[in-house]
Amino acid sequence: MNESNMWKETDEEILQQIPEKLLKWYDQNARILPWRENPQPYRVWVSEIMLQQTRVEAVKPYFERFLKALPTVEDLAQAPEEQLLKLWEGLGYYNRVRNLQRGARAVMAEHGGVIPASFEALKKLPGIGDYTAGAIGSIAFQIPVPAVDGNVLRVISRVLYRRDNILDAKVKRRIEGEIKEILPERTGDFNQSLMELGATVCLPNGAPKCNECPLQELCRAHLVGDEESLPVKTKAKKRKIEQRTVFLLVCDGKIALRKRPEKGLLAGLWELPSQEGMLGCAEAGKLLQTWGVRTLGELQKQTDAKHIFSHVEWHMTCWYVEAALDPDADVKELIWVSRKELDQDVALPAAFKTYRKVIEKIL
Repeated sequence: MNESNMWKETDEEILQQIPEKLLKWYDQNARILPWRENPQPYRVWVSEIMLQQTRVEAVKPYFERFLKALPTVEDLAQAPEEQLLKLWEGLGYYNRVRNLQRGARAVMAEHGGVIPASFEALKKLPGIGDYTAGAIGSIAFQIPVPAVDGNVLRVISRVLYRRDNILDAKVKRRIEGEIKEILPERTGDFNQSLMELGATVCLPNGAPKCNECPLQELCRAHLVGDEESLPVKTKAKKRKIEQRTVFLLVCDGKIALRKRPEKGLLAGLWELPSQEGMLGCAEAGKLLQTWGVRTLGELQKQTDAKHIFSHVEWHMTCWYVEAALDPDADVKELIWVSRKELDQDVALPAAFKTYRKVIEKIL
């Protein structure tokens, strides 16, 4: 039998029943989150950018710290980059916060410091696409627009038992259109209820909690017992492996840092000096000489580490050494910072998390 003829109700009939059931569930089960308690536009904006590719529990302390330091759009627009990056340290994907600041500056310059209550105007701000504009617009301004993220795509794919590839832009646009048709008066709460269901009940990468789901009776995937095969995604491309050698160079109680290029991975961020390739002790020593760094002792091998980016995977080896600078060498690309400066002022990317712990023992 054709799948479309298996069901007693059409897709549209099922979708029309979702808002009432879901809002009733949401009113009783919504998590208490700091950005929900006071859904002002700026707070919603900051939270949505932080929540991209980051778990809710991880975001909570960052959100509180960020809002305490930069409580207004104007404060964000004027913040020095080093402060901005330090507040974001550990969240990763630093372009998110740079775009957030560019957006704040655009709000100051083009909207008189007031975040626009318009879906189209929000989309024109740097770093804001359809989803983020929908989330800010619906939650902060009750604009009747959908906010379709991975959670929503998963919920709808399972409820309607669809095997379309959710990474296909056409599939996402179709679901956005369908959600728009069923938006209730409480637009912001409804969008959040869909996301909440996907985050806490209709879970990814494992068995969903169907017995706790308010949409269980509507869900076709549950009816046929095939929840875990959905949603369908194309397989991600295999990540490229890059070998890197990282250096912990200590001189007079300070650690060496170097700024990365303005384009590419971790663009413009401070890093522990590193070099492509897995260098042995002799090779590492020769490289340091070309940098104008004179070693005062033997290079000491540290723990190997791995860090996964979206398309690249770093496999790192590390050498630690007490160093002195050759007074005749040009080592302008290296700066030397104290432990206090590193802790308070410098945003060191999470890629170097393993070696940050070593630094804490050394300095």
